[in-house]
Amino acid sequence: MAAEGPATRRVQVAEHPRFLKLKEMFNSKFGSIPKFYVRAPGRVNIIGEHIDYCGYSVLPMAIEQDMLIAVEPVKTQTLQLANTNPLYTDFSTSANNIQIDKTKPLWHNYFLCGFKGIQEHFGLSSLTGMNCLVDGNIPPSSGLSSSSALVCCAGLVTLTVLGMNLSKVELAEICAKSERYIGTEGGGMDQSISFLAEEGTAKLIEFSPLRATDVKLPSGAIFVIANSCVEMNKAATSHFNIRVMECRLAAKLLAKYRGLQWDKVLRLEEVQAKLGVSLEEMLQITEDTLHPEPYSPEEVCRCLGISLQELRTQILSPNTQDVLTFKLYQRAKHVYSEAARVLQFKKICEEAPDNMVQLLGELMNQSHASCRDMYECSCPEVDQLVDICRKFGAQGSRLTGAGWGGCTVSIVPADKLPSFLANVHEAYYQRSDQDFTFEKQSLFATKPGGGALVFLEA
Repeated sequence: MAAEGPATRRVQVAEHPRFLKLKEMFNSKFGSIPKFYVRAPGRVNIIGEHIDYCGYSVLPMAIEQDMLIAVEPVKTQTLQLANTNPLYTDFSTSANNIQIDKTKPLWHNYFLCGFKGIQEHFGLSSLTGMNCLVDGNIPPSSGLSSSSALVCCAGLVTLTVLGMNLSKVELAEICAKSERYIGTEGGGMDQSISFLAEEGTAKLIEFSPLRATDVKLPSGAIFVIANSCVEMNKAATSHFNIRVMECRLAAKLLAKYRGLQWDKVLRLEEVQAKLGVSLEEMLQITEDTLHPEPYSPEEVCRCLGISLQELRTQILSPNTQDVLTFKLYQRAKHVYSEAARVLQFKKICEEAPDNMVQLLGELMNQSHASCRDMYECSCPEVDQLVDICRKFGAQGSRLTGAGWGGCTVSIVPADKLPSFLANVHEAYYQRSDQDFTFEKQSLFATKPGGGALVFLEA
C-alpha cells in the first residue's frame, strides 16, 4: 500500500458543493477551469507528542478536514496562487526561482515548500507554471496540521503536473524535509499521516525507515477535538525549535556521560538504540545523569568539552542561538515516558481488554500532565479545556499538536457523546469572558479519515 503513490479518483464536480464552488471561483479568478484537484488531510495526534523529531513512534489519525487545491498547468513559467479565504492574499512568482522567506510564515510559503521539495528531488531547473486555488477547512494554527497539509498538497500537485510518480512514503519524506525551508525543525509525523492514512484506522508511524501500521481504535468510544481558540504558529515562534534543540542537547549529554560518540548523536532515540536498553532504563539513566535545574550554555559546553562558538555554530539552529537556559532533564523525561505511552496505547488497542477505554484515557491524561509539567508546551486555556472535557465525561483528554494553544483531543464513551458536546460547548465556548466567536469547527467528533488523493472531473 505505502509503496504505491496516492490514488486518483474521478469526481462528479456538479454533485459536490465544495468542488463546484471551487471550480466556479477558479473560473472567475483565472478565466479557465481546473484540470484536476488534490486533497491532503489534516490530522489529530492521539498520543505521542513532541517525540517524532526525537526518533520515536507516534499515533495519529487523519481527520476529514483538509486542504483542497484546484490546479491548471499553464504554458508560462509563472506560479499563480490564490486562496478562497480572503484573509490570504494572492501570490505569484516565477516557477524557476522559488524564494521562501523564513522570517514570515505567510500562507503561500507553505505551498512553495512542497513545490520546491519536489522540484529539488527530481533536480529540475525549469518547471512548468500553474494556476492554483487553495481551499482549506482545517482551523489554522490549531495543532491539526493545516500547514503540513498545505505542504503535502502542494507536493502532490507539483508531482501530478510533472506527470511523475513517487510512493506515498517518498512523498511523505520529501514533504517533511521541505517544510524545514520555512524554519520548522519538525519530525515528519504530519506529512506521513497525510499521505499514509487510511479510512477507519489510526496509524502507528515509525521513523527511519518510515512505516505505518494500522491501530484499531475502540469501537465503544469517540475521539472529540476541541479547539482552545488560542492560536500558535510554529514557524513564527521559537518555542518549538527550542524544544527540538533541548532534546538534541539532552541526547548529546546522555551520550557523552555513557561513553558514546556524542558528536554524531542528534536524537534521544539514538542514545537508547546505541545503549541497547529499554525506555524504562532510559528514564533511570536520565534521572542518574541529568539534573532538574536548567543548564546554561556555558555548562553545556563544559559537559561536552566544547567552546560556546562551537555550540552556537555546530549544534544550535540559527533561531535558538540566543537561548540562555536549557531544561534538558525535563525534556528527556517527557520524551522517554511519552514514547513508552505510545507503545502501551497500541498494545491495549491490540489486546482490547474490557476496560480498554478507561486504560487508554489514563494514558492520554498522563501524556497531558507530562506535556504541561515536563515539556511545558501547554497554556492555561488548554489546561482549562482539558479539565472541562474530563469533567463532562471524557475518559481521557490531552493537548494535541505542538501545543502552546490549539486543540485538545478527548476519548469519550459513545453513549456520553451528546451530553459531552453540549456541556463542553456551554462551559468553554459560551462563557461571558470569552473573546472569540464559536465556530462549529471548534468542537467536533472525528473518525479516522483517508490520505491524500488526486481527483479528476468525471
